[in-house]
Amino acid sequence: MLELLAPPPADPLWDLAAEFAADPRPERLNLVLGVYRDHTGATPVMSAVREAETRLAERSASKEYRGLSGNTAFNRAMLSTVLGTEARTARAAAVQTVAGTGALRLLADLVRQTRRGATVWISDPAYVNHRPILEAAGLNVRSYRTRDAEGLPDEAGLLDDLRAAGRHDVVLLQGCCHNPTGVDPSFAAWEALAELAARKGWVPFVDLAYHGLGDGFEADLRATRMLADRLPEMLIAVSCSKNFGLYSERTGCAIILGRSGQALRHVETALQNAARTLYSMPPEHGAAIVTTILEDEALRTSWRTELDAMLGRITANRSDVVGNLEALGCAALAESLARQKGMFSMLPLGPDGMRRLRRQFAVYGTASGRINIAGIPAHRIPYLAQSVAAVCGTAATARAVSAAPAPH
Repeated sequence: MLELLAPPPADPLWDLAAEFAADPRPERLNLVLGVYRDHTGATPVMSAVREAETRLAERSASKEYRGLSGNTAFNRAMLSTVLGTEARTARAAAVQTVAGTGALRLLADLVRQTRRGATVWISDPAYVNHRPILEAAGLNVRSYRTRDAEGLPDEAGLLDDLRAAGRHDVVLLQGCCHNPTGVDPSFAAWEALAELAARKGWVPFVDLAYHGLGDGFEADLRATRMLADRLPEMLIAVSCSKNFGLYSERTGCAIILGRSGQALRHVETALQNAARTLYSMPPEHGAAIVTTILEDEALRTSWRTELDAMLGRITANRSDVVGNLEALGCAALAESLARQKGMFSMLPLGPDGMRRLRRQFAVYGTASGRINIAGIPAHRIPYLAQSVAAVCGTAATARAVSAAPAPH
C-alpha cells in the first residue's frame, strides 16, 4: 500500500519554519509563522490566561466528555463577545471547534450540505489554508481581487468581481487584518458588500482570526456586526489563537446566523454530525480558559488591556519599519506598508525576491512576500529594512548592509 503513495507537497509555512530552525546564521530572523512575539522574540502567555489556568487547576473539574458542541458556556460567551447584542445572538447558533481551522472546515461542510454546486469566493491572495480547506470539503473555489498592482486596496475590483457571485454562492471575507496582505476594505466598501450580498443573494462567510490586533477589539468587529444586522444569513469562523495567545490549545468557534432562532433548528445538529466524523469533539482546556476570562469582569479587563498593548507593539513595529524604509529612499514601499494593518505585511518581492532575502540576509518570510510584523524584535527593525531595501534594488543600501556589523 505505502509504496503507491506519491510524494505529497510539503506545507509551505512549516517547511520554511524547518529551514529556519536549521539555519546556523546568528542574524537569522523568523517572520514566517503568524504568532505574536514580544520585544525579546518570545511568544508570551497572557497574564489573564495564567490566572484563568490557576483557577481551573484549583477547581480540578472533571475530564469527562463535554459533548459534540464542546463547552456550551464558551459558545454562549463567544456569541455575546463577537455579536455584541441580544438581537443578533437570538438568531445565532454556535459550536466550539478545533481552532479557527476547524470552524472553517465545519462551516465548509455545512455549505456543501445546504448549497450543492455552490462556489465559494476567496480573496486573491488568500490565507494559504483557505483553498485547501474548501476544496477538501468538496467545494468549488473562485477568487476576487483585493488590491492593485501597487499593493493598495482595490475596492472597485473587489465589488466588480463579486457582482458575478450567484445567489447560491458563498463569499469568504476576512473580517479584519487580512492575511496575508494586511489590506482591509474601508467601512464604506463593507457597506457596499452588504448591499451587494442582499441584492444578489450570496452568503458572507467571515473569517475572524485577528480581531483586536488591527484598529482595536470593538472596531475590528464593526464590519462583521454590520453584516449581521443587514443580512438574513451569515457564517463566522472565530479563532482564539491570536487574541488570547492560545495557539497550541486549538480553540475556536463556528457561528451561524439565520433569519430567526427557529430557522436554526437543525444547524447545530448538522455541525455536530460533521464534527463527529472529523474529530468527534474539541479539546476543553482552551475553551475553559476563554470562558473563565470572559465571565469574570476583572479578568476580562486585564485581557483587553494586554490585547491593547499587543496592538500597540504591532502598530509601533509597522511604523518603525515604514520610517526606516523611508530613510533608505523606499518611499513607495513605505507608503504601501503604512496602509496595512494587523500582524502581517506584504512585501512586493515575489518568490525570487523572498528567496534572496532568505539566502542572502537570513530574513525568512513566505514565498508570497508576507512577513509577520508582530514577530520582529524592535532592535532588528533597521536590519530588516536594510535587507528589504537591498533586495528591492537599492545598491547603496546593499553596500551598507554588507558593511554593517552583525546584529546582537
